[in-house]
Amino acid sequence: MKQSLQENLIYLAVWGLLFLAPILSLYVRVMNDAYIPFDWEEVLLVWRKLAVFLLLFLVHNFLLAPLLIYRNKRIAYFSIIVVVIAAFTVYQCSSRPELTKPMGHRPPPNMEMADHPRPHQSGLTKPDAPPVHLPRHMTPPPIIGEHDILAIVILILMFGANLGIKGWFRSRDDRKRLAELERENLEQQLEYLHYQINPHFFMNTLNNIHALVDIDPAKAQETIVELSKMMRYVLYEGNKQGVPLSQEFDFIQHYVSLMQLRYTNKVRITLDLPTDVPNKQIPPLLLITFIENAFKHGISYQHESFIEMKAEVKNSKLQFFCRNSKGQESRVESQESR
Repeated sequence: MKQSLQENLIYLAVWGLLFLAPILSLYVRVMNDAYIPFDWEEVLLVWRKLAVFLLLFLVHNFLLAPLLIYRNKRIAYFSIIVVVIAAFTVYQCSSRPELTKPMGHRPPPNMEMADHPRPHQSGLTKPDAPPVHLPRHMTPPPIIGEHDILAIVILILMFGANLGIKGWFRSRDDRKRLAELERENLEQQLEYLHYQINPHFFMNTLNNIHALVDIDPAKAQETIVELSKMMRYVLYEGNKQGVPLSQEFDFIQHYVSLMQLRYTNKVRITLDLPTDVPNKQIPPLLLITFIENAFKHGISYQHESFIEMKAEVKNSKLQFFCRNSKGQESRVESQESR
């Protein structure tokens, strides 16, 4: 996976400051003491040390860290890290200068050996002979010094910081992708919902008009006009991201009015919509799905049944309630489907 531009800018800024630090430090010392020369060799010495850490950082950032962050290969990552740290330890220990002392070193002439007093001869006085200095026992330098341990700790902390930054950017990208997938999934569900609503709505409304043609032709004509308005809303407003809440409530009101024409007094249908509707937006045809399911599964032509619908807006939040009875036919169908 490609690294983000922000991540690379963070690395560039940090390493730029590290390489600039020795120049600034030497410059401050020169400004405070005019007798100190600006020695570029000292700066280059620090840069050579930093170059080793930079090289290991680039290897870890582009080759090793992706094994753990993106591919989740823990065993391979930690095995290679152990080898890298061991190789760095060997390099660090072999590159430090040997702290040895010349064996032929003699102390100043005025030093005397406390363990070897000067001999005295009776009657004779000799001038003091130059003291004899015995070479001290030279212990070999330690294999790993304090500076080596500090360098290893810095290397481990650098790898850990690189993993932390890369893991944070990975989690941020995952959250963005998840939010985008959820948004796309919601849009697909709404689109699929629109495709479901249109056939059901057409079928139910045309059945209502067909029943009114013989009973009340004038009412049938009015119903056709209402149907045209509702279909205009479905066709032109149904594909938008949001519509005014008042238009959605009007559509629900017309739909329930048309559906009431099909049923007798045995079916109790109540619809409670607020009269004072705030200027808010809602995805179109979102609530009609619950209402259609209530008419489809909650109506019985043989027994008394009911459908209760209520919508209210409280604290800029829409609350919609839809409750219906369950007819005998629906219960039989649900048992057979099992």
